Formats: sequence, structure tokens, C-alpha cells
Amino acid sequence: MSSLAPHIEAFLREHLARHRAASALTCDSYAYSFQALFEFAAPRLRTVPSALLLEQLDAPLIGAFLEQLESVRRNSAQTRNIRLAAIRSFFSFVQHREPAALEQIRRILAIPYKKTDTRLVAYLDKTETQALLDAPDPTRRDGIRDRAMLHLAVCAGLRVSELTGLRTSDVEAQCKSIHVLGKGRRERALPLWKPTASALRAWLAVRGEVAAPEVFVNARGEPFSRWGVAYVLQNHADTASLACPSLRGKQISPHVLRHTSAMIVLQATQDIRKVSLWLGHSTLATTEIYVRADPSQKLEAIEAVVPPHLRKGKFRPPDRLIALLRTKS
Repeated sequence: MSSLAPHIEAFLREHLARHRAASALTCDSYAYSFQALFEFAAPRLRTVPSALLLEQLDAPLIGAFLEQLESVRRNSAQTRNIRLAAIRSFFSFVQHREPAALEQIRRILAIPYKKTDTRLVAYLDKTETQALLDAPDPTRRDGIRDRAMLHLAVCAGLRVSELTGLRTSDVEAQCKSIHVLGKGRRERALPLWKPTASALRAWLAVRGEVAAPEVFVNARGEPFSRWGVAYVLQNHADTASLACPSLRGKQISPHVLRHTSAMIVLQATQDIRKVSLWLGHSTLATTEIYVRADPSQKLEAIEAVVPPHLRKGKFRPPDRLIALLRTKS
């Protein structure tokens, strides 16, 4: 019998953090998945999470856990798949450490993902985007900060972890570009639009000397959390909805601003590769969701197709009599 705790610790601290160089957000997501699994399994097995054994986590138990996520906790199929991905990743790691459990692990790895609906990404149009960017009060210190934050989120299409983790040393001297360390430790340099550069310079001018190296800090000089960004964004979205009614009822999250940035770049360049580079995607397949969401792409396809009755070719009269008259004329 093999204790589960040492394997989990090795997976999170060594495999994910060191060998795979996973971000802190990814490690936290995996840890939460295991926490939910162990809190489900322990009462069923009449033990405590710290006393769980590897052999006790078999395919039927994992299947019951995944079923409980949807039926009891009302999680979506997408959330279920995220939890399953963490579990499968862990057992792929363990199979090299515990060869005796290969048959048990093989059955767990065979648990399939659920198919999910492929929905169009949510994004803001030009009017909505401008209303949101204009919402912060430029006469207040926090308004100057929030204005720069929103401009940067829309312009650079940053993930919320990239936005909160951006340091003053990552900003070019004249605020014309930034250096971003993204998901999977992939680096990219992004030029900034003039309004964004101006908003960022205004914030750095009033930010003051604080101990935290991050660009965006709260009133106490502490770095912003992802929840802090979401809170600020929602407040300004509510303000912007007064000037732009179409924003009312919309779920506006930091990732919606990232989608908005992607759509702006796609519509400006018509090049999915440039969108992928801008967002820091590892593959073009990830970026294809924006092509599906852009109606202009479909319009171009329609315009490129020539209706059959307009295709070039030899003219044929529709009637024999007309054909005869044409030969006699």
C-alpha cells in the first residue's frame, strides 16, 4: 500500500512547478481539484484525506466524483473536464513511480472527457469598449490607475495573471512597449497604442515609490489580485453602462477584454497568426475561436463566391427559336 500524500506533494512541488514550469495559477487550480477529490473520497472511505492510499483512488471512485461535480455541485461539463485533466495528469506522473498500480492507472486514464458546446467568444464592440475606457475618473489617483489598467488589458490583451504580474521593469522607458512573461513561461514583447502609452505614463507619474515591483498596486501599495481587478472592472462597467446601455446585463470579465483585444487585432490585420502572437498562444488552434466569432470573415467568404449564374462561360440562348434567329442575324 502506498500513501497518497508524498505523491501529491512531489507532483505539485517538483513536477508541475519545476519540471513543467507551470504558473502559480495552474498549480493552484490543480491543488483545488485534488482538494475537492480528497474531500469527496475521504468520507466514503471512512478516513481522513491525509491517510488516503493511492490504491483507494480507483476508476469507479473517480467516476463517482466527476458525476457528483455535475449532479450535486452543479458544475459545468467544462469544469468537470478541468478536474479530470488534473487527475489524469497526476496519474500519468504516478505510473512511473508506482509500476504495481499500472492497471489501476490505465483504467483512470481511460475515463473520457465530456463533449462541451463550442460557444462564440464574448467581446465588446467599439462603442462599448470606448465607454468602458472612459469610465474611470481621470481627476482621481485610483481613476488614473484604473484607466491605465483597462487600456492595457484591451490594448495588450493580457491575461489577468499577466496584468497583475506586470512589473515596472517590464515597461519600456517611454511606455511604448511592454515585456510579458505569459502562460507556459512564454515571453513576448508588445507595442502599445498611443492612448494606452499615454494612460500608462500618467499612472506611473502618480504611482509613487512603493515596495511592490508590480505596476498596478492598491491604496496600501500592495499588488492587485485577480479578484481586485475583477472588482474594479465591474465597477467601471456599471458606470459605463449609464452612457452605453448595451453594456447592461453583459458579463464583463478581464478575459472578455482579452477577447476584445483579439477581435480588434483580427479585424485590423485579417491574419490569425498575428492574433496568436499578440495573445501569446502556443498553437493556432487556440486562436481559431476568434475567426468563428468574427462575422466579417464570413462576409468575405460570401463575397468571394461567384453565384453560378454569373460564372464566366459561353452564352447559351434559353430557347431554340432565339438560337435560330441569332444565327440568321
